[in-house]
This record gives sequence, structure tokens and C-alpha cells, in this order.
Amino acid sequence: MSYFDAASAAPLHPVARQALQASLDEGWADPARLYREGRRARLLLDAAREAAAEAVGCRPDELVFTSSGTRAVHSGIAGALAGRRRVGRHLIVSAVEHSSVLHSAEVFETEGGTVTRVAVDRTGTVAPSSYTEALRPDTALACLQSANHEVGTEQPVAAVADVCRAAGVPLLVDAAQSLGWGRVAGDWSLLTASAHKWGGPSGVGLLVVRKGVRFVPQGPADERESGRAAGFENLPAIVAAAASLRAVRAEAAEEAVRLRELTDRIRARVPELVGDVEVVGDPVRRLPGIVTFSCLYVDGETLLHELDRAGFSVSSGSSCTSSTLTPSHVLRAMGVLSEGNVRVSLPLGTPAEDVDRFLEVLPGTVSAVRDKLGAPVSAPAAVRADSLVVDALGKRCPIPVIELAKVIGDVPVGGTVRVLSDDEAARLDIPAWCEMRGQEYVGEEPADHGSAYVVRRLS
Repeated sequence: MSYFDAASAAPLHPVARQALQASLDEGWADPARLYREGRRARLLLDAAREAAAEAVGCRPDELVFTSSGTRAVHSGIAGALAGRRRVGRHLIVSAVEHSSVLHSAEVFETEGGTVTRVAVDRTGTVAPSSYTEALRPDTALACLQSANHEVGTEQPVAAVADVCRAAGVPLLVDAAQSLGWGRVAGDWSLLTASAHKWGGPSGVGLLVVRKGVRFVPQGPADERESGRAAGFENLPAIVAAAASLRAVRAEAAEEAVRLRELTDRIRARVPELVGDVEVVGDPVRRLPGIVTFSCLYVDGETLLHELDRAGFSVSSGSSCTSSTLTPSHVLRAMGVLSEGNVRVSLPLGTPAEDVDRFLEVLPGTVSAVRDKLGAPVSAPAAVRADSLVVDALGKRCPIPVIELAKVIGDVPVGGTVRVLSDDEAARLDIPAWCEMRGQEYVGEEPADHGSAYVVRRLS
């Protein structure tokens, strides 16, 4: 079995396993106590904090350990907003942030705050000028991920940090996906990360708050972790997280070159081997191990199941996964195809042979899924009318797009097809299909049920 979902959770690094087992014997006591066992635990905690701070590029007393990366995000945003409450109640986030950031923004809105969501281009990248335009006199905090979790696109954090610093606004960086590869550049103010993304144990997050940043911890007071992370420290997991971060950093430069070569191979070969595919994300400014592509006329959940049966564990931002019937917010913000979406994220040490075998298996797997769904092989040649209506109400993706593709050749050039659909994914996938196939997306019209998506044939 080839595990290709390291962006969700990386396999436990051997150094993390060794550190975890060793610290279970030495780090079980309360590090706040003055007796021998407590002092030993405190030494382990202090050493882990120093190692993590060195990896981040901050002072040890600026870094605290939390119960998860999500908790670090929630605490970081809430504390920074509370600390700058007198400045105002305005928050800036990018449209492709991790759900933990977006959920914090939603809570802030329900409590009376205002949120600006900065748009991205088709590669998933924000423009620093967009943050300049979004800043207001009452802006309390801005947030920007260092790299995207679904498509691997790296963000211009340093440039955005300069913009925010000039305006006197702190920038919180979610570095969960990138910290294992290196420090986050720029004059940022707060940073969060999660150990299970770099091969540490789950249940350990990092929250860094630079000196001078106004920060008021929320919730009941607690003496642990400078009052910023309540509860008894999971010391064995913290020690393992810090040890594995140091270990993966030692391997990062060499492994980044190797994994980038493998993902470049996937990016180049998939469109050659499989028709009607869109590779998404920035082709250059991206993390070494992540490559994402979307296949027309494919049910994403079925494709993932078939790849799993073939021995490959991959993930998806597709609208057709079992957990959601709406498109990924990242793919929606980018305006790219969501159906049949596959994210391949390679863990450290992935053999090149596994990638080659994946490229051998993928074409037949996609073809089999398309055959089951009745995907079009070629556009029909007969012209029947100047306009057609496709009733895809009650049908989930990718059926509405498949039905559109089947009949687009039945109208003359300049003719239109109206697709009736009540699936939220159609709002994203039909325009994306038009861009891929050289047709014109006219727009969305109201209908008695769902919406009508109008497409004009250009070729």
C-alpha cells in the first residue's frame, strides 16, 4: 500500500517514535513541581521548547504548546483580536485559509466583528496589494497561510507581512503545511503549526506570539504555558514533536529536491496519460510533495475508492466526497474544476517506484469510473436545435457536467445549452468545464427548482 496523503497526516517519524518511548519513562511527572521527577520533566519541556523555537526562528518564551494545530489557530486569533479590541473589530483572512481559520472568522462575525475575505487567482495565490486594499483603520488582525493544504501553493507571506507591519497590523501565519520544510520568511507577528503534519505525534500544536504583540488569552485563566494553553502538558508527545521537527529539518533540503522531482513527474505525466484533466495550483511556488489535479466526468468518491483498492491512499477536495456535497472552499475560491479532484501528497522517503506504479494505474482507473458514469467519448455531430435544456435536477456531480458534454455538439456554434441543476457543485464545475473545453459560460439564471446554468457553444 502506498500512502500518498501526508498533507493530512504524515507517518510518525522514527525519531518521534524513539523520543516518545523514551519520554514516557522520564516525562510523566508535573513539570511545575520542584521535586526530582518534576525537575526532570521541566528540563525535558524546556529543551523541547528551545528546539521548536530554534526551528521556528523565535524566542523560546514566545512559543507555547497547545493540544492541536486547530486549537493554536483558535487561541491565536481570539487572543490577538481581544488584545487589539480598542483598535477595532475588523479581521482579514484569505479565501483559501484552513477551515480552522475560517471557522474562527465566522465566530468573530457572529459576535459583531467584520471580516474581509481576500480573493485568490486561479493558482490559489493572494496578491499583497489585495491585503493593502483590505486594510482599514479598525483592522485588528490579518491572517495568511504560508502554503495551501489542498493544492500546495505557497503564499507571499513576507510581502504581506511588510504591508501589515507598515499599517501597524499584526499578521498571523498558519504554517501547518510548511514548517517541516523550513522557517516562514517575513516579519510576521503570530504563527501556528501542527506536529502531525511533519511526522510528530497528533495532539501537539505550536502557537508563537512575538514580543510586543498585544495578546489577551481567552477562556478561564490557567497557569500552564504562559496562560495561553490551558491544561496539563502532554510532555511525551511534546518532546517527540520537537525531536521530529529537528529531524525532518535536517533532511528537508535533500528530500525537497527529490520529492519535487516526483511531483513534477506527476504534473507532467497525468495530462498526457488521462484526457480532460486540469492540474491545479501554482506550478513553481508550491510545496515539494503536493500535486493536485481534477478529472472531468469523474465521481471523486468513487475514484478515491478505486485508487484505494489499487493500493494508493490519496485524498480529495472534490464536491463528491462522502463528507460533503459542496465543493471545497479552496477550489471554489480558485475557480477551478472540483469534480474528480485528487490530491497526492508524498511523505518523506516515498520511493520513485511507487509514483511510477501510480502513473501506471491511474489511466485505467479513471477510464473505468468514467465508463460507469456514461461519460461522453466524443461530442455528438448532429445539430438538432439552436438551444437545448438539460434537466439534471436531483443528480449529483459529475452528472450535470456529463450531460452538458453529451449535448453541446447538438446545438450549432452560437447555440446555447441550459443546464438545470440543484447541486451546489454545478456553480463551480460548469464554468470550469467551459474554460477547459473552449466554450462560453454565459451565466446563471433563476429556475423553478435549483438554477439554470447557460453555456454557449463556441467550437
